Amino acid sequence: MEPNFSAGATPARAIEPGFNRGAAVTRSLLGYGVLVGPFNLTVGLIQAFVRDGFDLERHPLSLLANGPGGWVQTANFVLSGLMVVAAAVGFYRVLGPKSLAASGFLGAFGGSMIVAAVFRADPMDGFPVGTPLGPPTSISTTGLVHFIAGTLGFISLAVSCFFAARAMSRRKARTMARLSVLAGLAVVLGCFGGFLIPGISVGTLGIWFAVVVGWAWLAVLSFHLYHAAPDPRCSSHSR
Repeated sequence: MEPNFSAGATPARAIEPGFNRGAAVTRSLLGYGVLVGPFNLTVGLIQAFVRDGFDLERHPLSLLANGPGGWVQTANFVLSGLMVVAAAVGFYRVLGPKSLAASGFLGAFGGSMIVAAVFRADPMDGFPVGTPLGPPTSISTTGLVHFIAGTLGFISLAVSCFFAARAMSRRKARTMARLSVLAGLAVVLGCFGGFLIPGISVGTLGIWFAVVVGWAWLAVLSFHLYHAAPDPRCSSHSR
């Protein structure tokens, strides 16, 4: 029997009987993993080109939190960190408890970005304008916390890559597994290898390398898991 709506009444849109809200949430969370890297780099690079005294070859993006307009980079770090945490939850929802380490360390990376936003880096090497050239002669407590948070964040990201490689191997996704191993090695090399060679610019370029590789890995793996997650339009399973 066809439903009989009373005159003047607007029928509510029927919900697809097979729609899975849990799967839709999972895919939304993983979508943040795809978007966060381009978002973070775009916001950072726009500032880098419009802020006086900033040099991409010598200055990490974290320095943009200093000086007039520094709140933009602070907000960039906070929003990016929250998106990484969201993606980590998406990882867990797809990969399950056996891959808790991969999602947990990824979440720790996101948390480190939020801490680094609250405790900004010290001015250095001519930025903001008026800061003496060269490395700082001392470091403030705030700058030290920022440095520690950043270091632990990169370590967490690399460890997440390695645990994700194991998870991908279990799922027979060998290409993703190899990519994760290479990304983890690249993050470690970029973050710490540059500082083994004298010169601020070398260390800064190493950080840039680690950041770009890390964001690329997160986007690719999030995209892979997005399509591995159940389709909310036809799945009856709910998490």
